[in-house]
Amino acid sequence: MSNRVETLSQATHGIGKSKSQKLEFVRIKWLWERVNDFVIGAIVPVLLLVIWQVSGDLGLFSPSFLPTPLQIAAEFRSLIASGELSQHLSISLQRAAIGFLIGGSIGLLFGFLVGFVQKLEFMLDPSFQMLRMIPHLAIAPLIILWFGFGEVSKIVIIANGAFFPMYIYTFLGIRNVDHKLFEVAKVLNFSKSKQIFRLILPAALPGILLGVRLSVAISWLGLVVAELIGSQEGIGFLINYGKQNSSAELIFVGVIIFAVIGKVVDSLVRWLERRWLSWRDSFQG
Repeated sequence: MSNRVETLSQATHGIGKSKSQKLEFVRIKWLWERVNDFVIGAIVPVLLLVIWQVSGDLGLFSPSFLPTPLQIAAEFRSLIASGELSQHLSISLQRAAIGFLIGGSIGLLFGFLVGFVQKLEFMLDPSFQMLRMIPHLAIAPLIILWFGFGEVSKIVIIANGAFFPMYIYTFLGIRNVDHKLFEVAKVLNFSKSKQIFRLILPAALPGILLGVRLSVAISWLGLVVAELIGSQEGIGFLINYGKQNSSAELIFVGVIIFAVIGKVVDSLVRWLERRWLSWRDSFQG
């Protein structure tokens, strides 16, 4: 009896060990794939930086026209050391976040209303589509005329950009829900609230998350417009200041910050998208 128990415990221990080894193998494989993807994605940028630096060192272009990566890095260091970079960056992030939350929330609300009520589509959608075609640079002077050069005008410009992608993709996400699902809901006697929360919202979630992603991107572009037109603080102000003082290094610093922060935020939204939509069996290439 004791021999049988001992054999059984050894077998259980062996199974547990093999499972842990398999999990460890999966983790290593996943990590290796991520590192491999990162290395492949970094080849082109690193190569361009090396060519750029070597060309600058050989004097193929003027530093005042196109500063080398090392000169731009030196400007980064001086801004970080003086504390200016953190101050201007925090102001820009705050403006972008407030504008996105206001514009995105209103867009989400109207997307739901117009998506659910067809009469509202006939009433509101043509006007929204017409306003959507007005470029940021065309509407910005009018917003500044109405609200002045303060924070309100900048947030309104950002919110204006955030509204339309959120509205459009929420509306399309709801309208693209398969009608057969509603027939199933009728068979299962789903109430109206159950249809919305258990059927429509999960089916519309891919479109809504795409709207969030594009809305964040347009908010970031709106921030650039708002700060370049009239601002005394923020990353856009640094770019303007660099232009006025013919400091190409400072302009590059502002451009790089806009690019890096925009990419980080976009990657965060994509990560949320993959996490919340893990149930989808979509083509990965």
